[in-house]
Amino acid sequence: MTALDTTPLGTSAPARRPWIMGVFLLVTGAVGWWGAMALITERVAKLIDPQHVLNCDINPLVSCGSVMESWQASLLGFPNPLLGVAGFVAPIAVGVALLAGAQFARWFWVLFLAGVTGAWIFVTWLFTQSVYEIGALCPWCMLVWAAVIPMFWGLLAWLLATGRLTGGAGERFGAAVLPFTWAIVVVNYAVIALAIIVQFPTLLPSLL
Repeated sequence: MTALDTTPLGTSAPARRPWIMGVFLLVTGAVGWWGAMALITERVAKLIDPQHVLNCDINPLVSCGSVMESWQASLLGFPNPLLGVAGFVAPIAVGVALLAGAQFARWFWVLFLAGVTGAWIFVTWLFTQSVYEIGALCPWCMLVWAAVIPMFWGLLAWLLATGRLTGGAGERFGAAVLPFTWAIVVVNYAVIALAIIVQFPTLLPSLL
């Protein structure tokens, strides 16, 4: 059994509950929720007092204010962080349920993975917009990105490896990839970091 518990779906022994995945979802969900809530708090403070200095406005390149003022920050007609405040409750709840020994049907995992995949696609799009269109980085947004990326890759590999999505070749592939999921996450982070460094060559000196 791997660290993330690749026990087959039909196993019911209490000792084989996927507690590490429960903790993983709980922690990443909580971090993402915190980042989204911080953004909402700062946005409300700015609405109440237009002179309020956002705690994430460091310089012209690292500025939540610049991102908040863009149309991308309210893609559906309301602030994007509201999606995070509501959406991150799901992984937190699932994590707690797993720690309590809950068992979920395959259709539930399919829907849950679809939601997390949507979150990963959304933060990837927001990353490209921040770097290549808006021209500014939002620290709290980046915290949300940092939470969603491992959540997506870790959940996908774990669901495949444990047969919760499919069996056969998919399960074998997942079991082979699962121990190296951390490397995929690092590569994902590295792509973002490289894009930021190339696009903002003066970023690091501006922070020193």
